[in-house]
Amino acid sequence: MIILMFGPPGAGKGTQAKLIETEYNLVQLSTGDMLRAAVAAGTELGKQAKAIMDAGKLVDDATMIGIIDERMDQPDCANGVILDGFPRTVPQAEGLDALLERKGLKIDHVIELTVDDEELFKRIETRVAQTPESERRADDNAETLKKRLGVYHEQTAPVLPYYADKGVLRQIDGMQAIEDVTAGIKSLLG
Repeated sequence: MIILMFGPPGAGKGTQAKLIETEYNLVQLSTGDMLRAAVAAGTELGKQAKAIMDAGKLVDDATMIGIIDERMDQPDCANGVILDGFPRTVPQAEGLDALLERKGLKIDHVIELTVDDEELFKRIETRVAQTPESERRADDNAETLKKRLGVYHEQTAPVLPYYADKGVLRQIDGMQAIEDVTAGIKSLLG
């Protein structure tokens, strides 16, 4: 099973992906984690990615697709994966489609967690208020959220019509309680 998770920062994608991962024996693939692992492993693609990142640039689509390809070939991904944070652009979505076609696979579900921007700011305020300063993430603040939301709406959200046109995009109200969001996702997955 191949699942793509979309939603703005703070929508709960990571939380839901972890719950689905356990329930369905899938592997959550985070592009950031995969990049760090490829660099640490010293693979050819990892070396390419390191050189790009060391130059202060974003890793190109071909390298990222290659890293996903390598990761999906590992035994723990045999039952399927949840991609969280990828694709971020239509060219990446097209590259992912081509990769999956070569592997004889297809995307089974594209799930968008919808959450109003106002709710996301409330969530960050609550998280900051409930988390001791020593345990707080540096990016847990309204200013960073505003920037990340801008990037999401400008760059990632335009990918959603690509999947809607293919008939695989489903929306879940991410403003519900965590367990209700999980129930909605499970209902979609069957």
